[in-house]
Amino acid sequence: MSDHLSRKELKQDNVALKVEETAHFLVTHRPLVIRVGIAILAVLVIGIGSWFFISSRRDAREQALASALALEGAPVGAAAPNGGVSFPSDTAKADAIRKAFTTLIGQESGSTEAYAAEYFLAGLDVTEGKLDEAIKKYDHVISGAEANYASLAKLAKAQTLLSASRSADAQAVLKDLIANPTAMVSKEQASITLAKAIAATQPEEARKLLVPIASANSDISQAAVSAMSELPQPAAK
Repeated sequence: MSDHLSRKELKQDNVALKVEETAHFLVTHRPLVIRVGIAILAVLVIGIGSWFFISSRRDAREQALASALALEGAPVGAAAPNGGVSFPSDTAKADAIRKAFTTLIGQESGSTEAYAAEYFLAGLDVTEGKLDEAIKKYDHVISGAEANYASLAKLAKAQTLLSASRSADAQAVLKDLIANPTAMVSKEQASITLAKAIAATQPEEARKLLVPIASANSDISQAAVSAMSELPQPAAK
């Protein structure tokens, strides 16, 4: 037999030595290993449990939001198909929708779904002429929701401000959106909204906003072309 071990044999001996050392450690430190093992297992159980809890909570929030939104399509004054929800009057329907959104906000405050519910509640306020209340709700969404949803609230707030004859405030919000576009509200969309807002008083500024969008041949170009067609024509020289 050779006095020199081959590389493969040496590797096998090293592995065997490590296994033996590990086994010896486990035997001689059994109480510690048990404690550490239990701790690791506890962490795993807590982690997995937390994931399932968070996931189930998210699913529950999404379902609650979907159920509240589904009320929007419920019929008034007639039976719903397949035994669904219906309402005797528009007032009863609006009250039920508001209650569903308010409940979600109260139970899941700070969640994306709660901010979405508040956004829709603000829309109800607008339809009922409660513009100041709507703006407060939009501000709350803007201050707390993540950027995409906050930008939707900003756009809705700007449009509400215009309805409240607060053009200067609306323009400030829209300029902020133009400077900070998101996946939900593009620079072009905010620019078109601003152009429409100032069309009557600043038609040339509105035209400057719309021309680049109209000539870009993009999905939103037609909206810019349409907005341009509504602008006062420049005076002939």
